[in-house]
Amino acid sequence: MQRCDALAEASLHPEYIERTYLSSAHAQANKLVEGWMQEAGMDCWQDSVGNVWGRYACKDADAPALIIGSHLDSVVNAGKYDGILGVLLGIELGELLGQHRVELPFHLDIVGFCDEEGVRFGATLLGSLAVCGKWQPEWVALTDANGQSLADAMTEFGLDPSKITDAMRDPSKVRGFLEVHIEQGPLLEKRGLPLGVVSDIAGARRFSFVVQGKAGHSGTVPMFMRQDALLGASYCIQLVEEATKRFDVLATVGDISCEPGAVNVIPGSAEFLLDIRSAKDAVRDRALAWLLTTMRTNCQRRGLSIDHVEIHSADAVACDSGWQRLLETAMRDSGIEVNSLASGAGHDAMAMTGYTPLGMLFVRCTEGISHHPDEAIIAEDVASALEVITRAVCADAGVGVPV
Repeated sequence: MQRCDALAEASLHPEYIERTYLSSAHAQANKLVEGWMQEAGMDCWQDSVGNVWGRYACKDADAPALIIGSHLDSVVNAGKYDGILGVLLGIELGELLGQHRVELPFHLDIVGFCDEEGVRFGATLLGSLAVCGKWQPEWVALTDANGQSLADAMTEFGLDPSKITDAMRDPSKVRGFLEVHIEQGPLLEKRGLPLGVVSDIAGARRFSFVVQGKAGHSGTVPMFMRQDALLGASYCIQLVEEATKRFDVLATVGDISCEPGAVNVIPGSAEFLLDIRSAKDAVRDRALAWLLTTMRTNCQRRGLSIDHVEIHSADAVACDSGWQRLLETAMRDSGIEVNSLASGAGHDAMAMTGYTPLGMLFVRCTEGISHHPDEAIIAEDVASALEVITRAVCADAGVGVPV
């Protein structure tokens, strides 16, 4: 918990946490984490895209590795625990095993991924996708708000853009991936439970919608003759809420604008952004199909047109059943009520699908608040999470649990 506080100081802004990819705060965070890994007796290194690694090695140099970790980057005005808790718990686990001289039949590799949030360059999961061999060559041309390309930022950071593929880990040498993360939602707190096993990670699709009508003077065009694009968009947004009830999905309109944008002018066009997600892709897509049809009908009745462009798509990911059982058994043996839940937010674990078996454990957070300075957890829950992952990893290794 003290290390979470220390990492919060690695920020681009003196008044709040802002730690973006390839920034000075990124370098500062990696240096801190490397130091803690070394204190825990691990070998450590930074890979070719900026992920930081520590290894609790087994005697067999050719053995595969179990990877444990999460991300070290943050959103703007972030909390202290999103991502970094999972990295620091991995270090604690490695140190605990070392103190008790536990010999694993595989390497334990702890990773702090460099860019899960995608704040600076727009593309998410860059660090974890590079490890899985899923980095897209065109990403080096992405630019930040100041016009600096990702390739130039890598060079400035001390990395070589021509060596990005060196970050890929051979999947035959990876045993699995385990991520501990704050829930970022209120369910565990509502259930009165410190931890939960993640069953699925929701797949999300995002769209930009544009409703076209006809601008006009607010004082001269009769109400029955208007083609008010903003009014049409507002009805479409009401339909979004109806879709969530009909199909049991999550959907959000988080941004809306209109033109010309004057108090005395009827809006001639309106744009809004939609995020729709579910742990079941088929359910999400049925809700979307209904929504698109109903929106179009609504607009046509009002003499409006509506068009949309998909700007993001990610399929849902199911966590490995073997890891789910290991975590459930570990919770039971730790005296914690076994429960599971789906993740509505995306995580680095999503990058691991098709690459290696993945497992996730959620930790309760106060009021489900995340991506905000009020993000909070309690030390007792963190201790429980450490006990559970220790038991799960030792069970996977077939060794006794250190006491």
